[in-house]
Amino acid sequence: MASGTKIEAFLEMMAAERGASDNTLTSYRRDLEDSDAFLATIGKSLDAASAADIRKYLADMAVRGFAASTQARKLSSLRQFFKFLYAEGMREDDPGGVLDSPKKERPLPKTLSEQEAGLLLAQAGREAQATREGTPQHLAAQRLSTLLEMLYASGMRVSELVSLPVTVALRDERYFTVRGKGGKERIVPLSGRARDGLTRWLEERNRHPAMAESRWLFPATSKSGYLPRQVFARDLKGLAARAGIDTGKVSPHVLRHAFASHLLQNGADLRAVQQLLGHADISTTQIYTHVLEKRLQELVQNHHPLAD
Repeated sequence: MASGTKIEAFLEMMAAERGASDNTLTSYRRDLEDSDAFLATIGKSLDAASAADIRKYLADMAVRGFAASTQARKLSSLRQFFKFLYAEGMREDDPGGVLDSPKKERPLPKTLSEQEAGLLLAQAGREAQATREGTPQHLAAQRLSTLLEMLYASGMRVSELVSLPVTVALRDERYFTVRGKGGKERIVPLSGRARDGLTRWLEERNRHPAMAESRWLFPATSKSGYLPRQVFARDLKGLAARAGIDTGKVSPHVLRHAFASHLLQNGADLRAVQQLLGHADISTTQIYTHVLEKRLQELVQNHHPLAD
């Protein structure tokens, strides 16, 4: 079985047995095909590569200027692939198990201040109010305002947000269930402002017959039937520019980080934030420990009897 066929078998397993998303499968495919292409230049194939061959690939990535984090991600893909080959009896050894991950520093996530998040929300609300109901301009403005309110209130991944079913808006509840990575479900909160935004969006959405029939909360004429996340990201940057905020600082993912950071700044527990974000491992959530450290320093400084 050639490398390409084994890659396809691996991807099928990831989709069927582990519920990997399309984005995850695309990432695995890109990583494995990139390594296979390099190994072909030195007369090797991915499925038969040794640990020494993989080290040559990692060294080549370093020469090409790939960040340590990118190298580590590609190595993780290779480890999963070799583990699969070994488990399925397609190899007698697992070369991925003896490879060290490239050293990498974990950068702090980009985020927005509470003031900047407030400016974005206020700008989106003003633009929705300034347009006439039933017009394409109002439809776009209200959609953006509601998306923003829901994202900042819940910390959902943008892929989870744009693909919500319309049933989420048909019940006036403070929580709803979302299916995240790997098909895992979690409870997501909705603030009063977000629920109000949902009500306004549903009213506007139902004024347009083509949208009213859709099963998606944010319908679009895309292949999926719902709003592409790239469209939301583009609209969000335009909103940031109009609000006077550096567009380089703003993306749907940054709003997710802002949700987490602002919760921690205001006293939330790290474990609770882990559950809200849908992180399987607390180590993923620990990128926010810098927020906790600052809060703990302020706590000691303000309340300890011997503090300066």
